[in-house]
Amino acid sequence: MKAFQSESPSKPNKPVAPKVRATLYVVATPIGNLADISERAIAILGSVAAIAAEDTRVTRHLLDHRGITARLIALHEHNEERAARDVLDILADGKNVALVSDAGTPAISDPGARLVALAREAGHAVSPIPGANAAAAAVSVSGFLSPHFLFYGFLPARASARRTELAALAAMPYSLVFYEAPHRVTDCVSDLAAVLGDARRILIARELTKLFEETHVCALRDAQAWLAADAHRGKGEFVLVVECAAASTGTEPVDVEKTLRALLDELPLKQAVALAVKITGGSRNALYEQALAMRKDES
Repeated sequence: MKAFQSESPSKPNKPVAPKVRATLYVVATPIGNLADISERAIAILGSVAAIAAEDTRVTRHLLDHRGITARLIALHEHNEERAARDVLDILADGKNVALVSDAGTPAISDPGARLVALAREAGHAVSPIPGANAAAAAVSVSGFLSPHFLFYGFLPARASARRTELAALAAMPYSLVFYEAPHRVTDCVSDLAAVLGDARRILIARELTKLFEETHVCALRDAQAWLAADAHRGKGEFVLVVECAAASTGTEPVDVEKTLRALLDELPLKQAVALAVKITGGSRNALYEQALAMRKDES
């Protein structure tokens, strides 16, 4: 809640910091192994008036493991605006609150960013309690030499939208980091190969820090087959790291026909051609004629 003070009519009102400045702690929790939590995070979780959690059942399991009793407030993507108001009321009373997600660092491909913004707007302190992060963990074991990476998070679920997003990322000189759901991971790596070029390498990391943790590096052309070789490889939580375009170990050019055909399968002709130009660097007119011929052959 904002408080305002009167000023001269010529100046707009400005928010005033609350009389008692409470703190919202953004606390990273384990991504799998419950031992991967800092002593400071445990101390914070045990001291706050309430904990805003993505799934209270998941967080209660962690708290019980550490002997922490605390009031839990459900704050997830479907109720964040409403739940954030409850948290702000607690902060307004001068009491500290912790924000956690189911795993890893909150507000990164997880709920919480809206709460953080509202807490800052209301004049409360916001303090990070760092810890586990699946993206950083995967990059650290990839062995890719690029000094930079771009964290994207979850790609669109629909194939056409996913390929459009990937086309915009294709030429970026960074390793690309994605989260993916198990029921989409096979389709996702297929699109990665089609749009980014199948010679680029990928790290497939699943169930990081958990009992069945597995990491595998291969060319994108081989990723789909690797997943299909064992039914267990399609299960769990995935982080995908694709090496940067500039650092690709392959010398093969982009397969223009394969790329164009993959785009035509999902997009209208003009949009497919426009994206093919960006990916391959080819002539728009030449690619348009090739696309027309491919459509004619199909019909």
